[in-house]
Amino acid sequence: MCGRFAQPNLFDMNKYRCVKKIGALDPRFNIAPTSLVPVIRVPQGETDAVMETLKWGFVTTWAQTPNKEGLLANARGETVAEKRSFKDSFQKRRCLVPVSGFYEWQQNTLPKQPHYFFMKNKEPFLLAGLWEKGKAKEGQGEAVDTFTLITTEANTIMKPVHDRMPVILDEKDFDVWLDPKNQDIQKLKELLKPYDPQKMDCYPVSTYVSNARNEGPDCVKPLSK
Repeated sequence: MCGRFAQPNLFDMNKYRCVKKIGALDPRFNIAPTSLVPVIRVPQGETDAVMETLKWGFVTTWAQTPNKEGLLANARGETVAEKRSFKDSFQKRRCLVPVSGFYEWQQNTLPKQPHYFFMKNKEPFLLAGLWEKGKAKEGQGEAVDTFTLITTEANTIMKPVHDRMPVILDEKDFDVWLDPKNQDIQKLKELLKPYDPQKMDCYPVSTYVSNARNEGPDCVKPLSK
């Protein structure tokens, strides 16, 4: 699974040709489900990928009362193409979520020990996600589109901490993933695999990050031995 991540100054993302030029944003270090997050997608009826703000926590089209308990933060890659909640979005509404790293908690410790996972080259990377159109509710303002992150089985760097990890896409696959006209389900499913562990690194961090209200660089600071 993936329940928390950090997001870089997004000016660095301009090098990717899958999205139009974007400006700098304040980096964030402890993004949790229900947060509003900059996400890369091709809006319905358009052809170019853009950066737009969506809520993390997928709400299905038939949900009557979207609330914290009903939000789907993750979708399993093994079943995402067939499951009723995600099938249509997997075919037509895919997105990319830029991150500088993500957190996972070791389950066999008390308290659960958080670890921070990132790229060895310290570059931002993109997670595979799906988005859904929000529904406006009377008296509650404009509808907000939502998204979920796709997960897969853990690679060797993740396994000592958790048996799942978010799907990380290679740059060569960004355009293929974002293109709503690409509905080759089998080839899309082939992208949902564990990322090369040789390109990743991790270290334990303080349980400070376990509280979603905490923010700032201390969240990613290596735990003192």
